[in-house]
Parts: sequence; structure tokens; C-alpha cells
Amino acid sequence: MAIVLFVLLMVLFLINVPIAVALGLASALVFFIDGNVSLIVIMQRMFNSVDSFPLMAIPFFILAGKLMESGGISQRLIHLANVIFGRVKGGLAIVSIVACAFFAAISGSAAATTAAVGALLIPAMVKKGYDKSFSTAVQAAGGTIGIMIPPSVPLVLYGVAAGVSVSELFIAGVIPGLLVMVSLIILVYIISLIQGYGGGEKFGFVDFLKALADAFLALMMPVIILGGIYGGIFTPTEAAVVAVVYGLIVGIFIYREIKLKDLANIFTSSVVVTAVIMFIIAGASVFGYYLTRKRIPAELTELMLGVTENWIIALLIINAILLICGMFLETSAAIIILTPILVPIVSALEVDLVHFGIIMIVNLGIGFITPPVGVNLFVAANIAGTKFESLLKAIVPFIFVMIIDVILVSFIPSISLFLTGFLE
Repeated sequence: MAIVLFVLLMVLFLINVPIAVALGLASALVFFIDGNVSLIVIMQRMFNSVDSFPLMAIPFFILAGKLMESGGISQRLIHLANVIFGRVKGGLAIVSIVACAFFAAISGSAAATTAAVGALLIPAMVKKGYDKSFSTAVQAAGGTIGIMIPPSVPLVLYGVAAGVSVSELFIAGVIPGLLVMVSLIILVYIISLIQGYGGGEKFGFVDFLKALADAFLALMMPVIILGGIYGGIFTPTEAAVVAVVYGLIVGIFIYREIKLKDLANIFTSSVVVTAVIMFIIAGASVFGYYLTRKRIPAELTELMLGVTENWIIALLIINAILLICGMFLETSAAIIILTPILVPIVSALEVDLVHFGIIMIVNLGIGFITPPVGVNLFVAANIAGTKFESLLKAIVPFIFVMIIDVILVSFIPSISLFLTGFLE
């Protein structure tokens, strides 16, 4: 029956049934055929899966990101980054990566980061003589940092699914996120040197001070969120609410770029994104419940340990699975589906679950820039007004560099766990 479940799921995916509906429908059909569980239990499992205090952080972080995106935050962060890096070869491309890291510490979403920063920087790079495909690929790759640097919606999902502290996951994601940022900067600098892109913009120290002062309130948002969490002042869920209040105050009363008439659209778009994620969680919970009842995770653990008990080889296999799944599954669905299956395996191999969470998130980040799903590629291509297919050659070096990052994060646990030691 487990094979039937996976076949049904693949068929529904192939005929373009929405992921949340496919997960719930395939699971319900298998339960119905099996006949051992009342269908009422399915409804109960779906409700209980979203009836979670930590999950309340998701709608609030999404709303906070929307508020800061509409409130002039991205423009100020980009200007500050341009003042710092504008004189370097490939300066605007570097600014794009750095601005993504800044915005990632606000939005928690890869697609939102790509859209907010890309709307400004892709046209600016093309205007400065950068190749359009390269400019678009830079932005798509930079946007992946959105799910690594906290606050991160996928890290919240993994924390709930794996029963791991979201606070620990947040602090564990900082260094890996910065590692990806630095590696992408090095790549775009090398490519820009070869192609002769950019550089030469001159800004003085006074310009830097003005840009820093203008972006100060934007930079304070992640400081307040993360400082409050790690200082024990509030939980990640409470921090998300604080972020919304802060975003409203800054956007409406200080920067004055959000008008009261804009709030309806901001709230509506946040609700839609939240509803999609929650529906996926509900559908995937039924899927996971069936797998657990049939002992599929336990059998897969035994199978993996039968192949190898070497955690290095096992992680290589798991990374390959995550990389392939990331190419075809939306990130939220991949986390909810794969976490119950993979956590027993890595636990048996004595891999720290916080460390594994970061491995999963960085790995699935590559899925944002790999076809056929490649959400960031579609978002960036739409902004640039170019075809998705034209980006496939330009994105290859970025995929290669991020695979190297995944390997480093996988086999050097201290990259993820170094900062978590300060929480103890």
C-alpha cells in the first residue's frame, strides 16, 4: 500500500494537482482502500497538525516580510550595500547578494527576497552593462539565502516536524547562511573580473554614514528579533509578532511609504501565502501519519543501516535524495514529507538533528534555482522579462558553488553548531 501511495502521489503531481491537495487526496484514498482507519481520523490529523503554537510564527514572519518589502526597507538596504561595494568589480552583483542577506534577515522567504531585491537590482545591473541572464541568475541564487539566515519559515517547519528547538535552528543557520553569501560573492566577483562587469562607483565616508543612518531602522529589525529570542525575552513566535508591530510602525509612521489603503493588499497576500503553507502541512501530516502506521521510516532506517553504518556515506546518499527532491518538490512540502522519513535515519547514525536541519535547508535551497520547479528562477525571470530557459546556462556555476557549500555544511558540523554552544 505504501507503493500505491507514492504512485498515486506521483500521478497527481504529473497532472498538476496542487501539492497540498495531492498529498491529502492520495493519503485519503489509500486510507479508504486500506479500510483500517476511519476517515474522520484524517480530518483530526489535519486539524491537529496546524494547531501548533510554533507554527503561529509563520503567518507573522510572512506578514513582517511583506510590511518591510512595502515599507521602503529594500531600497535603503540596497543603497547601503551599494555605497560599500559599488567601487568593486562586479559591484552591483555583489550588492545583490549582500542585499539578499540583509533582506533574508527580515523576510524568511527565498521568493520574497528574490522579488524585493530583484525588482530594483536586475534592471540596474542590465543598465550598467551586465549580461541580462547573468544578472537574473545572480538574483535568483542570492534569493536562496532567504531561507537560511534567520528568521526562516522553512526552519520553523523543520523544527515543528522534527521536534527541534526553533531558537537553536535559527542561530545554527547564521554561519551557513553567511557561508553561502560569501561563496556567491566570490563567484560573481570572479565572473565579473573575466567579463569586465561593473566597478568604479565612488562613495565617500560621508555617503556611507548617510546611507547607514537611513538604513539604521531596517538593520535594527533582525537585531531586535534575534536579540530578543537569544536574550530570552520572547519566543520565536512572539518575536514574529514583535516584527509585525515594528514593521507597521516603521513603514507607516517613520518611512511613511505604507499608506492605510495599502494594508488590505499586504494582509490579503500574507493570508494567501500562509493558507497555502498551512494546507500543505495539513495534507502532508496525513501522508506522514500513514507512513508511520506502516513503519516505512523504520524500515527505511533498517535498509540504510544495512547498506552502510558510516555516517559520511549515509549523508552523501541523503544529500543526493534531498537534491533530487528539491528539484521537483516545493520546499515546504519537501520538509514536511521528508523530515519524518529521514530523521529516524540520521538519529540512528547519531547525527545532531539541529545540524541535519541546516543540511536539509541549505540543500533544498538549491531547489529554488534548479529546474523544473526552480521558484526563484521563475520569479527572477519574470522580473527581468526573460525566458526561464535562457537562465539555465547562467545558473550552472551558482548551483555548483552551492553544492560545495552543502558538502562543507554536511561534513563540518561546527559550521552549524558553533553558535548554538553559546545558548547552553
